[in-house]
Amino acid sequence: MGKSLVAVFSGAGMSTDSGIPDYRGPQGLWRREPDAEKLVTYAHYMADPEIRRRSWLMRAEVGALDARPNAAHLAVADLERGGTPVRVVTQNVDGLHQLAGMPERKVFELHGTARSVLCTDCRARSTMEEALARVAGGEPDPACPRCGGILKPATVMFGQRLDPEVLGQAMAVAKGCDVFIAVGSTLQVQPAASLAGMAAEAGARLIIVNAQETPYDSLADEVIREPIGTALPALLARVATR
Repeated sequence: MGKSLVAVFSGAGMSTDSGIPDYRGPQGLWRREPDAEKLVTYAHYMADPEIRRRSWLMRAEVGALDARPNAAHLAVADLERGGTPVRVVTQNVDGLHQLAGMPERKVFELHGTARSVLCTDCRARSTMEEALARVAGGEPDPACPRCGGILKPATVMFGQRLDPEVLGQAMAVAKGCDVFIAVGSTLQVQPAASLAGMAAEAGARLIIVNAQETPYDSLADEVIREPIGTALPALLARVATR
């Protein structure tokens, strides 16, 4: 009998130790700067050059590309390297799971990635580094070099639908895993949050690692409130020995 398939579902809390602020926590971005939500809302972004200018500046100032994987990301990658079948489904757009060593094909990014840039017209992709270099060089709202269209980060903004193919793959993981670990997510944003319930319904052991209560706590086999940076590595060490 092979090892159990472990699904790790990660939210913003997974990356706070890497210096990336979450959105909905007590110190979350939306509480500190409510207007920031417009910068990542598709309709506002596409209609208003000033919103795009501020959005590019925010990305340059936040320095998301400078963030490094923390102990939690490294523990997930170590579990996979140790021979346990692992799939990561993430709400995060920071690419830190891959930087930690998780193979690209085993990470399903529900909300896209902030490490790439997409043309909204011709769909050409380029790197965030290139776009931010152009902003630093004096282009406040860089256009697509190929067709002149509006560029946006390759993330799913508010008002956009999730990629149905990625969502379908994530649902297959939720239904097929033996252990589903939801970490650093409030489990409130649908349809992503419903994956926890889907996994439990399919018979998986559901473990939630999060500082705050979630709507799925009552379904969980185990709820852990300790800090993610220490709690997740300890939990995965237990999982690896099963």
